[in-house]
Amino acid sequence: MTSRQHPRMVKDSLAQNLALACLLLLTGFALVGPSGVLAWNESLHMLDQRESEIAQLERDRARLENRVHLLNPRGADPDLAGELLRRDLNVAHPDEMVMLLR
Repeated sequence: MTSRQHPRMVKDSLAQNLALACLLLLTGFALVGPSGVLAWNESLHMLDQRESEIAQLERDRARLENRVHLLNPRGADPDLAGELLRRDLNVAHPDEMVMLLR
């Protein structure tokens, strides 16, 4: 071996080891990182949870839209208006009997 080849072999070996270390590091991030394979299960669980929350909010929104429609000032539903008056303002006719259900 000449003195010229030996430093070159050391340099090549160092470059290969550095490339291997980088490859192993990237593989580790691909498996365990925040967007890696192991984090997918948690992401899917969160997605299912958010979809159920969205479905519940859509049901609540539909219920509120129906209530707004029933309370339209141009044609309010008399039953709903009476129910709200009795519940919120404690208004009742003298001949009515109020029964609280819980």
